[in-house]
Amino acid sequence: MNLRVLSCNHQSASLDIRSKLAFAPADLPRAYEQLRAEFPTSELVVLSTCNRVEVYTAHEPGHLPPSHEELAHFLARFHQLPVEEFFNSLFERNGPDAIRHLFQVAASLDSMVLGEPQIVTQVKEAYSLARQHATTGPLTHALFQRALGVSKRIRTETALTEGRISIASVAVGDFGKNIFQSFDDKTILVIGAGEMATETLRYLKEAGASRILVTNRTQTRAEILAHEWGGQVRPFDQLDQSLAEADVIVATTGVRLVERDRFRAIRKQTARKPVFILDLGVPRDFDPAIRELDDQVFLYGIDDLQAICDKNRKARQKEVERALRIVDEETDLLLGELNHRATGPIVKRLREQWQQTVELETNRLFHRLPHLEPDRKEIERAIELMVNKLLHPPLEALKDDAHAGAQHGLLDALRRLFRL
Repeated sequence: MNLRVLSCNHQSASLDIRSKLAFAPADLPRAYEQLRAEFPTSELVVLSTCNRVEVYTAHEPGHLPPSHEELAHFLARFHQLPVEEFFNSLFERNGPDAIRHLFQVAASLDSMVLGEPQIVTQVKEAYSLARQHATTGPLTHALFQRALGVSKRIRTETALTEGRISIASVAVGDFGKNIFQSFDDKTILVIGAGEMATETLRYLKEAGASRILVTNRTQTRAEILAHEWGGQVRPFDQLDQSLAEADVIVATTGVRLVERDRFRAIRKQTARKPVFILDLGVPRDFDPAIRELDDQVFLYGIDDLQAICDKNRKARQKEVERALRIVDEETDLLLGELNHRATGPIVKRLREQWQQTVELETNRLFHRLPHLEPDRKEIERAIELMVNKLLHPPLEALKDDAHAGAQHGLLDALRRLFRL
């Protein structure tokens, strides 16, 4: 099986490593350009989120795939990092394990927050972007299209997505409500205007938030988000004033904005009122040392959600088991399809080769024994049945191997035996 993924995620790598390896949207066109140049015979898809960086590769028989080391060195060159700094945080999955891994990722079984809905959108967008940059092909098309279908099936057939399932819902429901009994009298400041900002605002609004301030480097996007949620736009160059005014701060830009000393100066204006800072940026928007300023500063980052996520996973273990059974079933189905697709051309060539031999020899037979011509149809039918019976055992074995997801040992043997 010619599929592989090289990955680091929240289980294998620290937030610092993930942040350094993450691809900003603006960087991906350049990344795909370099990947195409370095690995021209491979299909490639890059999936980069706040919790994972993954490179999926696929290749047709006869071509060598990028190795673990080659992809690691690509990441090192692209991000200008020493490869030793992150190499041990990378893991590799091949063949069926690579398929199973993507299915689990798309279904949020591999997410920090079990069942969170954002990941399937991120997988879809990653696949779409790879298609735009012409780095996909038959194998990655089949893999990613089926992954999206598996995610939908699991959402439909299990209760995996019930309850608090997203980073935003856990942050608001489990962290925010431990600080504030309600949000209806609180000022919410949202820094950034992307998907995570939208998702968090949805839960804050459901929790009663009404006074919402939105700031972003690109004011147009801030205006769109503020209009959608009934908020006000604040100029980005007035960030300190907005921070001093806010009770709840949601930061999602992925750019370090506020260091400890800067926030210390802001706190002097707030009379030590409680402030809940939800830093969802990768890298972090806020210096982690800010939480040490005083006991009324409550700063939480993505990694702080891990304990709650583990608790959710235990509570949903039965649903996880059902979802994993679906993943295994769909993995076997896709393996069978891919292997059957690989055997198709060989079966066709084998039948064509035998058919040519049959035609050649029967024509020679009737040329030498013209008195058999009246029985030609019967003789040709008998020879056809004989050939089909001779071909039946190897072709059935090949078919069984394909549906079982077996490697191509038998296929390669047939190529050699019949010189295909």
